[in-house]
Order: sequence, then structure tokens, then C-alpha cells
Amino acid sequence: MTETIKVEVCYALPAKQELVSVKLPAGATLAQALEASGLLLKYPEIDLKKNKFGVYAKLSKPDAVLRDRDRVEIYRPLIADPKEVRKQRAAEGKIMKKGAGDTDASEG
Repeated sequence: MTETIKVEVCYALPAKQELVSVKLPAGATLAQALEASGLLLKYPEIDLKKNKFGVYAKLSKPDAVLRDRDRVEIYRPLIADPKEVRKQRAAEGKIMKKGAGDTDASEG
């Protein structure tokens, strides 16, 4: 009997999460888990060359060998650069702080 491993493949969409459990032969790779999950067919926007993948939130390559009970994650491209968003928030915060102390003492 060939040893098998059980792996979950997860793809988070804005409105829902797809989670598929697959059984694979021991020594299977991340790419084989993706193929076996059927998610590549269901979501043609997933591209092995462009998307990033991970195992338990740690970036992994498609040829990474999986272990029993691993969770393969398919990451979507970022819509906005997190560094840029933080810069914008910081700039907005400075503007708000400058204006916060400008109350007119003659009012009230």
C-alpha cells in the first residue's frame, strides 16, 4: 500500500473562502496539490507563474514537497501596496492633528 498524505488547499476570495481537502501520495508537491484540488480549473485567474503560494502563511514554491496535514494557500495579487497605504494614512493623520487644536476661543 502506498503511503498517502492529506492536504488542504485554500483560496480566499473577497466574499468567500474555498477550502478543498485532497489525498496525495507521500512526497507530493505544492503544484500537485493545486492540480488535485480542482481550483486551477474553477478559477482560471490562478496562474502558477504569477500567483504566490504558501504553506501555513510561509511563502513556498510550486515544487515544495508537502507533509501530511499541510495547508496550501493561494495568494491573490495585492490591490494596493501596503507601504503606500501606510504613507497615505500617516499623511492624513498629520493633517488631522494640525487642525485639531484650531478652536476659536470667542465661540461658545
